[in-house]
Amino acid sequence: MRILIVEDEEPAQKRLKKIILEVIPDAEVLDCISSVESAIRWFRSNPMPELIFMDIQLADGNSFDIFREVRINAPIIFITAFNQYAIDAFKVNSIDYLLKPVNKEGLQQAYDKMIQFKKSLQPTPDLMEKLQTLDSAVKTYKKRFAIRFGEHIKSVSIDEVAYFYTENKINFLCTNDNRKYPVDFNLDQLENLLDPEHFFRINRQFIINIQAIAEMRAYSKARVIIKLNPSCPHETIVSVERSAAFKQWLGAGKEE
Repeated sequence: MRILIVEDEEPAQKRLKKIILEVIPDAEVLDCISSVESAIRWFRSNPMPELIFMDIQLADGNSFDIFREVRINAPIIFITAFNQYAIDAFKVNSIDYLLKPVNKEGLQQAYDKMIQFKKSLQPTPDLMEKLQTLDSAVKTYKKRFAIRFGEHIKSVSIDEVAYFYTENKINFLCTNDNRKYPVDFNLDQLENLLDPEHFFRINRQFIINIQAIAEMRAYSKARVIIKLNPSCPHETIVSVERSAAFKQWLGAGKEE
């Protein structure tokens, strides 16, 4: 069985490959891909594998960005540290959704489901039950942050936050009144904790609130340059990989 691994952490790649070869004796691991961009290139230049193991958070973005660029008709077993993406996972060819750290038993069960349902590629009834259970988690987002500075602790409501950013490997939030506080979450974690209706990660350094956008202008290579309010000394440009999703996000607000 020809298998592709899409995972950006080398130790996780090696562990996953080892378990795959234990569970699937005839497995041929074609490649280990570590980014959205390299995955898109791979799918455009190689035959479709028979099964894909895919992490959701990759080095340069979200693996669902891959599906916006290439057509994938192979079954997928998603592997991630977070459960907030369950709904999106089942919109594509997902047959299971495994939380890290993956073990041999969980992978065996996922593989058995793939064999049993490979013709229909439909989620099994127990997966649908799992999806319904996870649905409440998907709809629950961070409401406030406990900010620690010195001996003091301050609670900041999510409604007060204009944007999050990384500077010198430290993560900060900036409030609507231009106060900046360090936070205990990195941007990958924040991306899963924040309501995607209001917050969007424009690049590796920034997650912004739609209410903080003061001005937008077209930039090179289909990118968008954003002026934030409160202002920020750093350049805030939507990356090429996220530009299409950003423009879709701008017009995706819920109707009242």
